[in-house]
Amino acid sequence: MQHYWPIKEKDSCKSIKFVVDWGNDHPEEVQAIGSAASKFMHEGLKMDNVYDYMFHLLNQYAKLLRYKPTITPKAVNVCSETFACQADGTAKRFMTESMVKSPSDSSPCTLPIPFDSPDLQDLLRKNEESIKEVEMLETRFWENQPK
Repeated sequence: MQHYWPIKEKDSCKSIKFVVDWGNDHPEEVQAIGSAASKFMHEGLKMDNVYDYMFHLLNQYAKLLRYKPTITPKAVNVCSETFACQADGTAKRFMTESMVKSPSDSSPCTLPIPFDSPDLQDLLRKNEESIKEVEMLETRFWENQPK
């Protein structure tokens, strides 16, 4: 409930209806959650890590191919700057910030461990508490609905 609102896997439609109704009644809280999520995404997810993950994923995928990929004669090389030039506002800013400006200093797939054990345990505890709080709110909400 800090960066996102948990939705129950079982009975997800009912859970989504509740959060929409709750959000309509609590616009300031929704704005705060959305702002925190945007800040987390912008600051917490480093593009270098995303690119390292993509490199790992594409290399593993390439091992599954049963043919030799070739570049077709009509293929056009497109620079990342071209995409950023077509965008404007926030989209352009994010595209520009996420561009690869130089090769990585570290080898791919050596992502830093995001949490040490106490931090991870704290995160899991907070996540569990959020889920319980949402379940309690949902239960109260549905108990008060006309039958």
